[in-house]
Amino acid sequence: MADKGFGGRGGFVFRVRVGDFEFEVCGSREEVLRTVEDLPGLVGSVREAFEVLRPRSVATLTVKADAGKKEEAVVAQKYPKIVATDKCDEALLRVLGTDWGKWRPRTMGELGDVLRANELEFSGRVMAGVLSGLVRKGVVRRWKTDAGFVYILAEKENLAK
Repeated sequence: MADKGFGGRGGFVFRVRVGDFEFEVCGSREEVLRTVEDLPGLVGSVREAFEVLRPRSVATLTVKADAGKKEEAVVAQKYPKIVATDKCDEALLRVLGTDWGKWRPRTMGELGDVLRANELEFSGRVMAGVLSGLVRKGVVRRWKTDAGFVYILAEKENLAK
């Protein structure tokens, strides 16, 4: 008889993080352990599957070289294009809702760079306060890394049974 713990997913859960990506295997202990034996092949397949999720729609920020030299533009960074708004919370949620924002958790500096690339100016203090409020409301997740706090949209749990 199968264990129906964890919302019917099975009683044993194995979670793996590979770089910026994470996946979870659920089922009976025996099923999960059999799957783990195939882990090297699965990791390659998962990595390929996640490559498809990389951002596609981006705005390009270019930096001009010295005026005395021939005209050349160097691509500095690619950022998503969002609809303009004067509300910081809306702007941050729009950025985090893009493929770029969903691809991996982002630092406040990265979020600020995207907003500036979209010609939206919010102070660091305002952004920090808004992000804290979004975390308290459960709309955004935050955790500490070596690079500082990172932010990503909270996943909506499927409440249907």
